[in-house]
Amino acid sequence: MGKVGDEVKEPIVMSYSGGKDSSMALYRLFNDPRWEVQRLLTTANATYQRSSMHGVRTELCRQQAESIGLPLDVVWLTPTDGRDGYQRKMTTVLDNYKASGLNHIAFGDLYLEDVRQYREAMNQTVGVGSLFPVWGIPTQEFAEMLLRLGFKAIVVCVDTTQLNASFCGREFDEAFLHDLPAGIDWCAEQGEFHTFCYDGPIFAKPIAFQKGERTLRENRFQYIDLLLEVP
Repeated sequence: MGKVGDEVKEPIVMSYSGGKDSSMALYRLFNDPRWEVQRLLTTANATYQRSSMHGVRTELCRQQAESIGLPLDVVWLTPTDGRDGYQRKMTTVLDNYKASGLNHIAFGDLYLEDVRQYREAMNQTVGVGSLFPVWGIPTQEFAEMLLRLGFKAIVVCVDTTQLNASFCGREFDEAFLHDLPAGIDWCAEQGEFHTFCYDGPIFAKPIAFQKGERTLRENRFQYIDLLLEVP
C-alpha cells in the first residue's frame, strides 16, 4: 500500500476498456488520495487479438497502458466461452488479485443498475470490492467535462440500429455531440457507440495511430480499424 501523509492508500485495479468512460474513471482514481491504481484489466478476443466490444487491436491497448504507466492484464476470451466461460476466467483473475493483496476493482459505468449489480455480485463471490468513480454523473455533464479536461477520443464502433454508421471514425468532440440525434445518450451508455481514448491527462504521450478499413459486422455494428503508427 502507498501512503499520502499519514494516510495509507488502498491498492486497486482499474477495469479499463480503453474508452472515454474508463479513462475518466481512471483520471478520478489518480486524483483520489484514498486509492493507488496498480494495474489495468481488460478483456479481448483471443481469435482476433482485439478488445471486446470496441474491436481495437490489443497492441494499441498495450500502448495506452504503457503511456499511462501501468501493467495491463488481458483476459483472453474465445467465441465458445459464453457467459459461463467469461465468469470462470474472470473469477480466476479476481482470485489471483485477492491473493496478491488487490481487494478492489474500479469500473467506468455511469448509470446502468443491472450492469453494476452484475459486477458487484461477481466480485463478491471472491470477496473483492467494487468501485464506480464516475457513477451518477449526468452524461451531458460528463461529456463536457471530458473535453474540458483535454481528453481526446475517436469513435471506433457504432450500433447502426441506434446511430448512423457515418458517426464511426469521427472525433468525440463538440461537433460530434452537436450532431448526435435527439435521444442518443451523449456517453452511449446504451451501447450506441464505443470510443478509443488516445490522449488526455492520464497519458504521458498521445497514442499514435492511423485509420484503417471500415467493416460492418453482424449486419449491425460498424467498426473502423485503427492501425498502430510506428515512428
